[in-house]
Amino acid sequence: MSNTPSSPPGDRIAKVIARAGVASRREAERLIEEGRVTVNGKTIDRAALNVTASDRITVDGKPLDAAPEPRLWLYHKPTGLVTTTKDEQGRPTIYDDLPEDLPRVMSVGRLDLNSEGLLLLTNDGALKRKMELPSTGWLRKYRVRVKGNPTDADLQPLRNGIEVDGQRFQPMTVALDRQQGANAWLTVGLREGKNREIRRAMTDIGLSVNRLIRISYGPFQLGQLKPGAVEEIRPRILRDQLGLEGGEKPKKPGKPQLKRPQRRRDKPPAR
Repeated sequence: MSNTPSSPPGDRIAKVIARAGVASRREAERLIEEGRVTVNGKTIDRAALNVTASDRITVDGKPLDAAPEPRLWLYHKPTGLVTTTKDEQGRPTIYDDLPEDLPRVMSVGRLDLNSEGLLLLTNDGALKRKMELPSTGWLRKYRVRVKGNPTDADLQPLRNGIEVDGQRFQPMTVALDRQQGANAWLTVGLREGKNREIRRAMTDIGLSVNRLIRISYGPFQLGQLKPGAVEEIRPRILRDQLGLEGGEKPKKPGKPQLKRPQRRRDKPPAR
């Protein structure tokens, strides 16, 4: 008979708070440390606590609602926006651009300031982490414009996998699509996205990226979605693609009619 103690029932409280859509897991841990969370009437100050559905949890004095059904949106991120809730430099973020009546969402991965295209948004922290894992094996595809006239042989090191500044990049799929004046268009695919991976890899082989558009993330496609537009994935498709358990379907799944907020900037960033 094993003497190993069994894990306590339930889930870590920060995870439960994140699933309820109140804050990200990291933000929930900060709320706990600040003494803003109670469990069964007692203020807690550490996140190393498991809770169950029978526990009464409050955040800033408000009862924690049950976790909503996982949802996923496609968002066409324009250039000039950072993928974060707040920016220390005061730059506009994707949250300044999203529709006002969209529920609280988190991005699945990131696109840097000067990158554009498909960004997935979800209301569920567990779904976000699952989709970001390299083990999920989903291919992310990009249309990449580079300055120069590369040959197919020039791109071979990317297909083999290269090391840049001591960091190993996994082999990419790279196709040379066409030459357009002083630039060339490529289609690049990778299964794990390290910080500015494509830009850094291209620089390493002597190419400069001047436009980068993500066109797909696993089975989800950018398609004809306009810059700044948001479209919800139908619940049935989400369940089929991610193996989620079925729940009650919304009455009107699909493209939501969402009001757009006033942009913080006066004009769109230069392309």
